[in-house]
Amino acid sequence: MTEVRVRFAPSPTGYLHIGGARTALYNWLWARQTSGKLILRIEDTDRERSTQASVQAIVDSMTWLGMDWDEGPGKDAGTGPYFQTERLAIYQTYVDKLIAAGAAYRCYCTKEDLDRARTEHKARTGSEQGFRYPGTCRQRTDAPAGKHVIRLKAPATGSTHWHDLIKGRIEIGNDTLQDSVLMRSDGIPLYNLGAAVDDISMGITLVARGDDHVINTPQQILIYQALGVALPQFAHMPMILAPTGEKLSKRHAAVSVMDYRDQGFLPDGVLNYLARLGWSHGDQEIFTRTELVEKFDWEHCGDTSARYDLKKFQHVQASHLRMLSAAELAKQVVPFLDKRGLTVAADDPRLLTAAPLVQPRATTFIDAADALDYFFREPPVMDEKAKTKFLTADRLAQLGVLASVVEGVSPFSREPLEAAVKSWLERDHLELKDVAQPARVALTGRSASPGLFEVMEVLGRATTLARLRLQA
Repeated sequence: MTEVRVRFAPSPTGYLHIGGARTALYNWLWARQTSGKLILRIEDTDRERSTQASVQAIVDSMTWLGMDWDEGPGKDAGTGPYFQTERLAIYQTYVDKLIAAGAAYRCYCTKEDLDRARTEHKARTGSEQGFRYPGTCRQRTDAPAGKHVIRLKAPATGSTHWHDLIKGRIEIGNDTLQDSVLMRSDGIPLYNLGAAVDDISMGITLVARGDDHVINTPQQILIYQALGVALPQFAHMPMILAPTGEKLSKRHAAVSVMDYRDQGFLPDGVLNYLARLGWSHGDQEIFTRTELVEKFDWEHCGDTSARYDLKKFQHVQASHLRMLSAAELAKQVVPFLDKRGLTVAADDPRLLTAAPLVQPRATTFIDAADALDYFFREPPVMDEKAKTKFLTADRLAQLGVLASVVEGVSPFSREPLEAAVKSWLERDHLELKDVAQPARVALTGRSASPGLFEVMEVLGRATTLARLRLQA
């Protein structure tokens, strides 16, 4: 059985967009499900726009998401990525083969020649639309000195077609194609040549990418056919659109993968949402990483554009956050506590006890860090509205009594604390609501928190008494 070999081939001209991350994800899932290989390839031939910072952003995003790749130019597997600018000699070799096969030719037309041909086209048709290179150099046999580009010799009749794993049969009339440039005069390949040669030389068996590349696929197929190489499979994924149906931009959502990391999202939550943004498995919405690898298929990928929905994204993210163990949540939330100026160790017993208390209402690690803040900040930040409403003169005395009631409780944990307070309330004919909210504000600075006795247990005896008596 032929080994599955897929690739993710971004251009390093900015951050990794979530649309690109979804492309990477579908390739990664297929490689992992089939025990195949994923190749990471950086298409950096646009030297003016490509930057090392963008390369690092791509690598960092892939690493944070946990999508590892399997091959690279280093001595060890997975040491990639490949860079097209380091493969120029390979493209030249394939160009020579195309020329020898009569499928490509050297074009010596200057910019002035092309401008003149464009002007003649406009004079005949009344518009520049539909202009195609007229094939001026197709039959030239001389080799004049000077610069030249390499053009593909596209057929003028018939059609080029393929079966797309997502879109079904796609057929493009060859009369819509033109003799496009494959290689510039400086030896730099254009997209169609670079992508096709890389896919051929790397043994790619499935080209899965965004459907904005459907227009490029016929010319790449022609390159395959001219070289006598078997075609890979193709799968073209529809775009991710904004909720309004527009192109997704920062105006609608965070579109950089690393923005979600900084906002406290879990990698598995991001992968789960992106996987479902164009693929389905019955009615199931929440998937572990293992389940995604097991269940992903191309048959159930949608052939129409998906719309980004932040509320659904947050729901998926919150579901994954609730799957974490107390130890894992504590470990993951520590950097976000640090950003709030709170230095807390991941194995701090208070954090390990408090983390599950805030977990049910948190969506992100930022939410969790905010909910944990008062456990570690001394004194806690006081909500002035809560203070004015609940810490009134007639209630402050009760805080002092409450402190006296819980001071001797041992062990200082939820059930004994609750029993001691309940006994006091019954004796003094009070209700918990008369004491609980003032006590909550005194202990946390907030009007909403986990259960009062759980909060006392995490804070411990000394801090609980100090905070109650500070307000009393």
